[in-house]
Amino acid sequence: MMQQIVVIEPGRQERNYWIDLWRYRELFQVLAWRDLSVRYKQTVIGIAWALIRPFLTMIVFTVIFSRLARLPSDGTAPYALMVFAGMLPWSFFSTGLTEASNSLINNSNLISKVYFPRLIVPTATIMVAFVDFLISFGIMVLLMGWYHFVPDWHILLLPGFVLFAFIASIGPSLWITALNVKYRDFRFIIPFIAQFGLYVSPVGFSSSIVPEQWRIFYALNPMVGVIDGFRWCILGGQSPLYLRGLAVSASVAIFFLWFGIRRFRRTEKSFADLI
Repeated sequence: MMQQIVVIEPGRQERNYWIDLWRYRELFQVLAWRDLSVRYKQTVIGIAWALIRPFLTMIVFTVIFSRLARLPSDGTAPYALMVFAGMLPWSFFSTGLTEASNSLINNSNLISKVYFPRLIVPTATIMVAFVDFLISFGIMVLLMGWYHFVPDWHILLLPGFVLFAFIASIGPSLWITALNVKYRDFRFIIPFIAQFGLYVSPVGFSSSIVPEQWRIFYALNPMVGVIDGFRWCILGGQSPLYLRGLAVSASVAIFFLWFGIRRFRRTEKSFADLI
């Protein structure tokens, strides 16, 4: 009888986990498609909600910050364009954070019965938020046509800032998702965080109005760099890019990505028991 030799190799389990993510890629596609198909099911106007919400927010912010507060736009760009260019990444971030935080609880039956890398569940939810982002980008194109605003070569760098938005969204989403499994109070806190973040991030106003001595500290909010980058790409030279602030925001986003994955992986084994 042949004797089987088991070799214990340090770090092998961690490597197998990331390999399993690729092996379960079809499950990722199924979960993302399922969430997308039921997202607006049994609603009157369906997927049009992805267009209406950012559009109405743009109108409110334009009236409040431009008409009433009389805050300046970036260069000669129309204020509505500046606001909507900030709404695009913010809506992606807030939708992804809100939906991902409840994704594990909503899939409790699947998690408690079948093994697969749990990282797939919140990531698939964020992909659904990205589809909403693509739909909302259609309004951006229509607005640029309405104002006869033609972007310049900066628009070619927009995919890089879309990736930046992904990084800034995934890290906090994974962290909050893991916390929400253990502490269900977070389902009440998350909407408040998203609403508060909307007003402290430069969505309805330009970050250039922040005093120079505070801009580095303001950039500790990673969405500041994302929003400024989107405006720089879409509005071109009308919206200058603060490179030092961008570097700070990118560093914070990368840190939260590492921290979110680390915390998620540490608590992942207990999800089935907690749910």
